Amino acid sequence: MTSICLNPDCSDYRKKNTGQIIKKGFNVKGNQMFKCKTCGVRFPETKGTVFYNRHLKEEQIIMICKLLVEKNGVRAIERIMEIHRDTVSDVIEDLARHAREVTDLLIKNVGLTRIEVDEMWSFVKKTKEN
Repeated sequence: MTSICLNPDCSDYRKKNTGQIIKKGFNVKGNQMFKCKTCGVRFPETKGTVFYNRHLKEEQIIMICKLLVEKNGVRAIERIMEIHRDTVSDVIEDLARHAREVTDLLIKNVGLTRIEVDEMWSFVKKTKEN
C-alpha cells in the first residue's frame, strides 16, 4: 500500500508512515485509489511508478522488460509487440527513471535473476548512448 503523499504542495509530501494516507475506492482502470487526509489529494496506487498514466497494460510493460533482457532493440520490440517505437522508447526512459523499483519488481514478481536485470540495464544504457 502506498503510505506517502505524492503531492509536492502537501506538508506530508514523501513523509513515510504518517498515517494520513487512506484507501479511497478504485479508478476506472481498477487501480486502488488513495487519499491524503492532510491535503485531500487523491491518487492511484500507480502514481510515482513506471505504470502511472500509461495506455499500456502492466503485462505489456513487463514484456518490454523481458524483451530488453533478451537484448532486443526498440525496433524489434516495436515489431514483436506491435507498439509504436516512440511508446517503447518512452517506457524505456521511464524504466531508467524508476530503476530501483523496476529492478525489485523484475526480481520479486517476474522471476528474473539479478544478472538478467543487470544485463537489461547495461543494454538500456548502451541504447540511450547511441
